[in-house]
Amino acid sequence: MADDFAQLVKQQADIVRIVGEYLKLRKTGAQNYTGLCPFHKEKTGSFSVNATHGYYYCFGCHEKGDVFNFVMKMEGLSFPEAVRAVATKAGIALPKREFGSAEEERAYGEQAGLRRQLIDLHEAATQYFEAQLKAPEAARAREYLAGRGVLAETIRTYRIGYAPDDYNRMREALKPRFSEEAMRASGLFSSKDKSDDGLPTGELYARFRKRILFPIANEGGKVIAFTARALDATDEKGREVAKYLNSPETALYTKGNVLFNLDKAKSEMRKNDFAVLVEGQMDCISVYMAGIHNVVATSGTAFTETQVRLLGRFTKRVIVNFDPDTAGATAAEKSIALLTEGDFDVKLVTLEGGLDPDRFVRERGIQAYGAALRAAKRHSEYLIERAQQLFAGHSAEAKVAAMNFLLPHIRQTTHPIKRAQFAEDAANKLGIDSALLRQELKQAAAQRMASVPAQRAEPMTETERVLLRALVLPEGDPARALAARALAENAAWTADLATADLLDALANAPAPPNPLDAAATDEARGHLARALDYSPRASDPPLAEQVVGALYTLEHSRLERRQRELRSQIAEADRRGDQAMLTQLIAEKLDVDRKIRNH
Repeated sequence: MADDFAQLVKQQADIVRIVGEYLKLRKTGAQNYTGLCPFHKEKTGSFSVNATHGYYYCFGCHEKGDVFNFVMKMEGLSFPEAVRAVATKAGIALPKREFGSAEEERAYGEQAGLRRQLIDLHEAATQYFEAQLKAPEAARAREYLAGRGVLAETIRTYRIGYAPDDYNRMREALKPRFSEEAMRASGLFSSKDKSDDGLPTGELYARFRKRILFPIANEGGKVIAFTARALDATDEKGREVAKYLNSPETALYTKGNVLFNLDKAKSEMRKNDFAVLVEGQMDCISVYMAGIHNVVATSGTAFTETQVRLLGRFTKRVIVNFDPDTAGATAAEKSIALLTEGDFDVKLVTLEGGLDPDRFVRERGIQAYGAALRAAKRHSEYLIERAQQLFAGHSAEAKVAAMNFLLPHIRQTTHPIKRAQFAEDAANKLGIDSALLRQELKQAAAQRMASVPAQRAEPMTETERVLLRALVLPEGDPARALAARALAENAAWTADLATADLLDALANAPAPPNPLDAAATDEARGHLARALDYSPRASDPPLAEQVVGALYTLEHSRLERRQRELRSQIAEADRRGDQAMLTQLIAEKLDVDRKIRNH
């Protein structure tokens, strides 16, 4: 039953629309769409989605799969979770017996069941923390939030909660509903004893105590972790406590793979074609609740390449608004480097009075914040000013230091015109001979060219493309039947082709649901994906006719190859004086010559 429902969802779901929710796709053929691959770093789109056959394939990193594989990889879901997610996106009602039951757990492994428990456990913990925030014990937490301008609507929207100053209460509340394995793996509990992989092995107690809890959701809006803000600077023994305590990494949560508020901001990011990137969760919450909805936060962690790729699925324009202190400026510089290397259009905001976004919005208002965003500086302008601040003065030493600070950023600017303008502006404002910067840029360009691998010649012929397109059609299709029968009966025709093994596999067995699964190597998958990335023209004959022509070409090529082989063999038999072999070879050559003339 589970497999039947998954197959129904796969048939009815539009893979192009669902993939398009995660990254920008452009139509490149009648049935093919292309975009930047979300699974590896690239600047030119090599990620292809085939609408007809329902698969995706990346020519760069060779990732492939169907709509379920894609959602599993993008959201870190198990197979049953991905089926549910795709069904929901496609508007397909889930069966009365929920997909993902114990029956499917047996089919898809224990890991799926554990992940599902962890999702449910985090939801239960969120509800627990929400309820505790309303309790008398949380009066100070409510006062703190009110003092930060956090209204009841914000608390509801972000599901802000409170962890009481108790070691055991939450454990006892959740224990009847969840397995001990899930509770130990959740990151919500600690113990004095830990295993080699960091999981608690002794008696469990609550990790978060006497703290305000901010849930961290995945892209689908499911809570997967928490950030906890302490109410006191010291514990009951007078020891200093960390202001913020985050969930550890778990099977659900990897901090460098998550952007806070992405679940709420992604549609507005795509709609407005830019994102506001801030550091802290309160910064993000304040800006979002004030009315600017395309804002996400790094949650105080270092910005990562994975997060850059995550942003790039929705927009390639970013306004960075980090705190103006030294740590914030350093984080901004690192973020600029990652974003410009990813070919983003990057701007920077430094708010008046050295305020962070949260305070600025509360004290100056959202109109003033919107004006600050509109006045954001190009990243090159910001970095030049930063260099002038760090290395003040007109001495040769200051100029060298400023140039060395800027050169890596200039080199990382991918667009040649923008790179040249950046270098020219830097030279003018720092009083440096622009020829020196141009020379550095030339050397960097030469290094980049040397690092680009030479493109291999495409070994696949049009004959192979036609046959591959035919052989992935359903059983009973005339074009497929003709190609499969001819190749099965004449294996020698394909012996010298780059796609010989792939043609043989497809000719002797029906194509799997994802035709790329028939390919045994990355090279073969690339051949097949290219063959299927095809837009028929109105002037094209029916595919069955193209198959006839392709088979004719194969047979003729095989005869010509055999004719050349026979010439060599006849000469060798004559040299050896082998009369019997000579007679046999001449007879075969005459037959081949006749077939070529009549072909």
